[in-house]
Amino acid sequence: MKQTTISASMKVNNVFYIGLGSNLGDRKTNLSTAIKFIKTFAKIIKKSSIYETEPVGYKKQNNFLNMVASVSTKFAPIELTEKLRKIEKNMGRTRRIKNGPRTIDIDILLCNKEIIDLRSLKIPHPRMHKRNFVLTPLSEIAPNSIHPKYKKNIRTLLSSLKNPEKITLWTKKK
Repeated sequence: MKQTTISASMKVNNVFYIGLGSNLGDRKTNLSTAIKFIKTFAKIIKKSSIYETEPVGYKKQNNFLNMVASVSTKFAPIELTEKLRKIEKNMGRTRRIKNGPRTIDIDILLCNKEIIDLRSLKIPHPRMHKRNFVLTPLSEIAPNSIHPKYKKNIRTLLSSLKNPEKITLWTKKK
């Protein structure tokens, strides 16, 4: 059964949790640059520390730096997705290999308490509950946030991971 809500687009401000990752070029600068672009249309509420992780899926690539940010914006989920894709494109992201190397990857993880299941957009992110590189930084800034599909908080999802990929603290949040 597909669940789609439009209530997020009717609110004055929506709160999103966004995952960011980079494994090409100056990874830390790529994350900082993406955050600067996001700040032009959204208020950054919190940022996690930065973590280094091994690639998931396609293994023949450099390690990633990953982080999560919570943001508040007037944009609806689809509008925000378009803005984030534009940032990725402007920063040189290409999509040649599934789960392949990228200058920047920006994904919406959660939006308010919404479940959105469209062909072009799925919120919550469909694999976030399985990924240590998402749950660790998300748990740092929102441990008690509830995953709307699984009805468990982020801390519980993190502690429930069966075989979590290795993750190393890179830069502690300020």
